[in-house]
Amino acid sequence: MGKHTHVELTSEQRTELEQLTRTGDAPARTHARARILLLSDRSKGQKRTDQEVADAALCSKSTVINVRRRFLSGGLQPALYDKGWPGAPPKFTGEVEAKLTMLACSDAPDGAGRWTLRLLAERMIELGYVDYISHVTVRERLKKTNSSLGG
Repeated sequence: MGKHTHVELTSEQRTELEQLTRTGDAPARTHARARILLLSDRSKGQKRTDQEVADAALCSKSTVINVRRRFLSGGLQPALYDKGWPGAPPKFTGEVEAKLTMLACSDAPDGAGRWTLRLLAERMIELGYVDYISHVTVRERLKKTNSSLGG
């Protein structure tokens, strides 16, 4: 570890991390990060290298460095948990999917013997359920729900 970049946990932080590693409630990634911090702690007089910590925690040296860096810059929570993933929220929610399924199970429109993927896509837009949807997306969503258009 570099100069001035070693981890020194308070007794409260150490207790919290030990409690976290003993319970099975958190994801494996969080458990691994907690073990890394506990193994990197120098408050008890132990001075392990990054490679020794990585070997003991069964992870890579870069993971040890990243967890330690996040702990030193932001504290315990940023070191243990992810910030979240970027990107827009999904446009196709469960509510819209339910409306699609209900529409596909309803009677076909006048002049059509049965629902086609393109007819379903057009009707979803007409009814204002979505701004735009392709017939390919309709097929994927119906396939996901094990729905069929009959036949």
